[in-house]
Amino acid sequence: MPHAAPLECERHSITWMSDSEFMAKFKIVTGRSNPEFAARVAKAAGTTLGKVLIRNFSDGEIWVKYDENVRGEDLFIVQSTQPPAENLFELLMLIDAARRASAKRITAVIPYFGYARQDRKSKPRTPISARLVADMLTAAGATRVLAMDLHAGQIQGFFNIPVDHLFAMPVLMDHLRTKFGSEAVIVSPDAGGVERARAYSKRLGASLAIIDKRRPAANVAEVVNIIGDVKGRDAIIVDDLVDTAGTLCAAARAVMDYGARAVYACATHGVLSGPAVERIAASPLQEFIITDSIPPRPEVKASNKFRVLTVARLLGEAVKRIHLGDSISSLFI
Repeated sequence: MPHAAPLECERHSITWMSDSEFMAKFKIVTGRSNPEFAARVAKAAGTTLGKVLIRNFSDGEIWVKYDENVRGEDLFIVQSTQPPAENLFELLMLIDAARRASAKRITAVIPYFGYARQDRKSKPRTPISARLVADMLTAAGATRVLAMDLHAGQIQGFFNIPVDHLFAMPVLMDHLRTKFGSEAVIVSPDAGGVERARAYSKRLGASLAIIDKRRPAANVAEVVNIIGDVKGRDAIIVDDLVDTAGTLCAAARAVMDYGARAVYACATHGVLSGPAVERIAASPLQEFIITDSIPPRPEVKASNKFRVLTVARLLGEAVKRIHLGDSISSLFI
C-alpha cells in the first residue's frame, strides 16, 4: 500500500522509510495516558503495541507488568505526562520494570513533557520541576528520551542521556500552507515565543508580529501592545502549548482590535484545562489547530472551532530512525 504524501519542510520533503527497508527487533509499548495515539505511532513504525498489564489496587496504587519477553529488546515507551501525576509515575514504573527485565535500550517517548514550564527558579523557594522529572526518568532507567516541542529548549541539558527533540512544525505547516500564504502574519503571543513565530513566518513567507504582554499572576495575561502590522491581514497566533487559554484569547481579541481581518491559532500541545474550551469558543478565533500529543477532550472533538492534527506518523518515523541509528535532524532540514 503506498504511503501518504510527505510533509513539506523548508527546503526538502521528508523521505519516509518503506516497510520493506525496515526490518526491526524492537517493541513499542504504552501506558494509559494516550493509548490510541500510541497505537497510531506503532502502526506508523510498522508494528503493533507490545503487551503490558496496568492495574490499580483499591487504594489507587499502580501495578505494571510486561506480558511478553523484553529481554535484549530496543524498547520504546510512549507516554505523555499531562496531569494527573499518575501518568508520569506510570511512565517511571514502566521504565523501571523494563530495566529489571533486561531490555537492551529503553527510550521514553514523551509527546508532551509535563512540568516543563517550571524550568528555572522564577521566585525564591520554588523547585525546578523540569530538572526533577529529568532526574527521575534517568534514575528509573531510561537510556534515551524522545520528546516533542519542549516548552524550553534548555530542558535537553537537564538530562545526562541523549535527548531527541522533535518539532510539530512540519505537520502544522502542512495544514497552514493549504489556507494561508505570504499575505498572512504570524503572531507570537509573547516575547519568549518570537523564535518559534519567526520560524513559522520564514517557512510561510509571511510577516511577523509580537504581542507585548504582562502577566500579573499565574494563568493571567494582560496585552499591552502589538509590535508589527496586522491590519487587514489573516493573523495566525503560534505557541507551543495552551493551558487555560487566557493568553491566547486575550491575544486574539487584541489582534482583532488592531484591525486584523481574521485570527487563527495553532499550538502543539492542547492542555486546555479549566475554562479553556469555553473561552476559545467565545473568542474571535476562527480556528484553533492542535495536535494529538495530548488526547483531546470530548468538548474539543464536538466543537467546530478546533482542528486536531496527528503527529503519530512523525513520531513513528523518529522511532524507526533511532532504532537504525539514522538522522533525526534531517526530518526538519
